[in-house]
Amino acid sequence: MSHTTGYMLQQAFNILQLAGFYLPLALAFAIVQAITRRIFLSFGDLAMFGSFAAVYVCFDSMLWGNSDLSSALLSLMAAIACGAAIGVVVARVFLGSSLLKTPLAFMIASVGLSIALEEAMRLQSQSRDIWVPPLFSGQSLLFLQGSYPVKFSAMAGFALAASVVAVICVVGVLHYSHFGRSWRACAQSLKLSALCGIDVVQVSAVSFAIAGALSGITGWTSSISFGGANFAVGLMVGFKAMFASVIGGFGTLRGACLGAVVLASMEVVWSAAFSTAYRDVAVFVVIVMVLILRPQGLLGISSFRESEVE
Repeated sequence: MSHTTGYMLQQAFNILQLAGFYLPLALAFAIVQAITRRIFLSFGDLAMFGSFAAVYVCFDSMLWGNSDLSSALLSLMAAIACGAAIGVVVARVFLGSSLLKTPLAFMIASVGLSIALEEAMRLQSQSRDIWVPPLFSGQSLLFLQGSYPVKFSAMAGFALAASVVAVICVVGVLHYSHFGRSWRACAQSLKLSALCGIDVVQVSAVSFAIAGALSGITGWTSSISFGGANFAVGLMVGFKAMFASVIGGFGTLRGACLGAVVLASMEVVWSAAFSTAYRDVAVFVVIVMVLILRPQGLLGISSFRESEVE
């Protein structure tokens, strides 16, 4: 294998790994955006809480002498449960009629929730990063020798598989289940859905729980796959995943998946070609340009939605 081929293949694997990190969180944004038409800015901090839950459970599992696979699975379940539980609690607060009727109040309240979650975890962790020993250390799913060696680690493959399986399961539920039909109806019109007998509050609450669980998967990937948990990572990760969802298509599931891949590709390509110091600046500039040229997103379409003014 030539140096150029090996280099390009390694960058492709890097894109897959990073896309697997952004994918669940971008889908979480899309699920809630579709039924509320609101920007909820706290999913990054839900992921942050999930990352700490994953680290603590992973440490405990390793102290009990469990295998790396068992520790990874237990920490994944803990992160999902943590994210879903917070999602349920958040739904009870954010589904009040006054917040839903006022987009600005909804967004400001989500910012306040982010600050509260971040400060709570800062106090709990005493402002320290929490590191976890690497799982599947030294194990690779793929290792190709050559002038430029190509490696795809077992942990990266496990994290990517967990993200893809979770996204496929959620998309399948939203497309083929009774709840999914109710969710799609609410995404079209909350008022008409209520007139047809759908409990829109329950559908919205379950949507928040699913989105919280997806956020937990991103938090698990951040801590277990990348090595640790930090109370301050939620804001930036949340913004990036939100923009990934928006540039793909506001409130569309396919758009969120595409946006995650596009965002990961931009970050990896920039890091490979230029200094990482201005990577986030360059990514946000490209995102702004995309939204200026195509406000509805790459896969979004301009559509009419009922007026939300009483």
